[in-house]
Order: sequence, then structure tokens, then C-alpha cells
Amino acid sequence: MNKTLYKPALNAAIIFAALCVIIGAMGAHALKGVLSEELLGTYETAVKYQFYHSLALAFTGMVYYAFPSVWVRRATWAFVIGILLFSGSIYLLVYLKQTATLGLGKLGILTPIGGLFLIAGWILLLIGINKRHVTSK
Repeated sequence: MNKTLYKPALNAAIIFAALCVIIGAMGAHALKGVLSEELLGTYETAVKYQFYHSLALAFTGMVYYAFPSVWVRRATWAFVIGILLFSGSIYLLVYLKQTATLGLGKLGILTPIGGLFLIAGWILLLIGINKRHVTSK
């Protein structure tokens, strides 16, 4: 079996981590005097979860070397979707609350759905490393 790292997970990890540094710096410097303490705390939560799961994606890409399976690849995409929905919706909600240009409407449901995808990523990774039969592609 041809063992390799899972590059989509590693690429996503690098992109999300780089964005996290940019978004986090923007929050720490440009938004500190603009956002309320509550909104800044909410914003920082999104940054933290994005960073944690960027590391999870890097880990997933490396785990694939030892446990190449469809489950590990599925974990990658669950983490990607989870980051986009969880952190992305929080960034958007903070913006909408700060500008008061739009009501929040049903947008808030994206955050817990994103959280479910993050949880699913961990579960899929667990399944992937415990499956007896692995598939390389």
C-alpha cells in the first residue's frame, strides 16, 4: 500500500491557520476599540476554535499516513465544513450585531450545525484509526 500524507487536510490546515493569524490580529488591534467586550469575546471564541481545528486538520493529514482510509478523509471534510460554519457564522454574527444593519434571523443556527460538524470530524477520525480494513484511495 502506498502510504502518503493527505494533502487536502494539510493544505486546508495551513490556509485556515494563516487566516486565523490575520483574523486574530485584526481582532486584537483593529477591532479592540470598536467591539464591545461581549462581542470581542465572541469573536475570540471563533478565532480559537478555528485555530484548534486548523491543528486538527494538520493532525488528520498526518494520521492518514498511518491509517489511510475514507473515514480519515471524511474527518477532513467535516473539520473544513465545521470551521466554515462554526467560526464563519460567528464572525458574521459579530459583524451583523456591531453594524446593526441586518437582523440575525435564522443565521444563528449555523453555529451549532458547525459545532456538530466539528464533533463529527473527531468521531470520524476515531473511526478511521480503529477500522481494521483501510483503503488508500
